[in-house]
Amino acid sequence: MFRLIWIASVHVRYCLRRYMPSNIVLDLIRTRRGLKFGLPAMLLAAPYLYVAYLLTGLIGAGGAGWLHLLVLACVWNAMKFVLLGPVSVVLLARVRAREWRERRDLRRALPVLV
Repeated sequence: MFRLIWIASVHVRYCLRRYMPSNIVLDLIRTRRGLKFGLPAMLLAAPYLYVAYLLTGLIGAGGAGWLHLLVLACVWNAMKFVLLGPVSVVLLARVRAREWRERRDLRRALPVLV
């Protein structure tokens, strides 16, 4: 039984990582070239929160109970984008500091050609 649950969770995670638009965007932002887009990506949380607001209005007006799952998914994706902004700034600072140190060490190691 545990093996089946484990395998099912692996397959669900694979599908979510591979095909869900928010996860694709987050994976692209986590690359070295995409780190600079972390703060603007925080703005993508607004549409998710707006959809969650609309869905809660539908639920309040007598909508189906399964819409709660969509609200939860929208809020979760919004939180991921909001947290990605500060994290990407820290990661970008670390990467740039490491690149600066490598360039400095390379300049020190090369003989002066005059």
